[in-house]
Amino acid sequence: MFVRHTRRLTLPLALLLAGTATAAAAQDVARMDEVIEAEVASDGFMGSALVAKDGKILLDQGYGSADLGWDIPNASDTKFRIGSVTKQFTGVSILLLMEQGKLKLDDPIRQHYPDAPAAWDGITLRHLLHHTSGIPSFTGLDEFTTFKFLPMTLDEEIAKFRDLPLEFTPGEKFNYSNSGYVLLGAVIERASGQSYGEFVKANIFEPLGMENTGMDSNSAIIPRKATGYAPGKDGIVRAEYVNMDIPHGAGALYSTTGDLLKWQRGLFGGKLLKPDSLKQYLTPALSKYALGVVIDKDDGGRLYSHSGGIEGFNSWLAYDPDRKITVAVLANLNGPAANKIGKQLLTLARGEEITLAAEREEITLEASQLAEYEGIFALAPTFKIEFFVDGDQLKTQATNQPVFPVFAEAKDKFFLKVVDAQLHFNRDEDGSIKSVTLLQGGQVMTGIKE
Repeated sequence: MFVRHTRRLTLPLALLLAGTATAAAAQDVARMDEVIEAEVASDGFMGSALVAKDGKILLDQGYGSADLGWDIPNASDTKFRIGSVTKQFTGVSILLLMEQGKLKLDDPIRQHYPDAPAAWDGITLRHLLHHTSGIPSFTGLDEFTTFKFLPMTLDEEIAKFRDLPLEFTPGEKFNYSNSGYVLLGAVIERASGQSYGEFVKANIFEPLGMENTGMDSNSAIIPRKATGYAPGKDGIVRAEYVNMDIPHGAGALYSTTGDLLKWQRGLFGGKLLKPDSLKQYLTPALSKYALGVVIDKDDGGRLYSHSGGIEGFNSWLAYDPDRKITVAVLANLNGPAANKIGKQLLTLARGEEITLAAEREEITLEASQLAEYEGIFALAPTFKIEFFVDGDQLKTQATNQPVFPVFAEAKDKFFLKVVDAQLHFNRDEDGSIKSVTLLQGGQVMTGIKE
């Protein structure tokens, strides 16, 4: 068991953070703290979280330890690797270079990377930005588990995937590719004549006052940067090493929640891009993915977001443009908590409610009622969930996983106790169950009944 630092948010502090907020808003802030504390208490989260709305910071504090060995607490100014949230900065950097007349989005990659193989002749910068290039992601290669430890130049890294066959014709499909954003990092360097780190510092970080953001390094001493951890068989362990030269434009930055708020305010406040460029940044292609950011719309409205995961760290950054809400969650313990907490904080900031796992109340359904939920549901071609009644208990088993009981909290709504997961059964027009939706760790997956 590791030591947790859990600076509880009392009502007076909540009022101070919320400024002139109403009592209801203060209760929401206190509830945000409770949501985070629930993850801390289950040893699922260490990190920092920030929520801002209409120009006011509602919540901004650290949880758990920045360094378990020295028992140093995380704080609002602790620095964390942000992983793939880096892609937002890469996308905007390409647009800034476009505004400077140094490239166009529909330029072929060969124009800016002459060493490109013939197979890449049909690939443009836009394809790379949208993850529609067809270039395999180097992080999915078997050898990545070995070469991620090694020192290598950017060209040496690109050589690891440059001769691999394309997964599909450019522009035909979407497939998330870290290789594409490493290539974009190389394009930024060649078009600007600066290193990637120098370019983002001069064109983004310094103009926005982001003094606590930069390129991570395995050798440089970076004050107040958290140590990264991962779950282990017998508890928390130090995260595996990765050479931080390798993530480059796909995931090499570190930052703080406060600096990420400056980034969101500057970007969406018109301090970086011209209106037409910002519009392109927010325009998706074959999926919800635009030029370094995910564009989504749910019952709560529009959302611009990105998550990140790298050895020892996870991140989630989102902006609700209709309510001007920014949520930033940075974790130095690998796992789904950053995404889950971020989405819960967003829900609360929008004025909606969250039910924690410990607060769910079980109701009793007869075995005849439970039988209606029996069946096999395919969430993916190789991942299915089966439900069956055993005595008076509904149970479930996912592919290659143990059997677990599930408990009803309402008609068509169930939950598990072994993990914080909910199951919502969906019916068609005639009332028959057609699918099930799994909500777990901030992720939502729906499986059709076979």
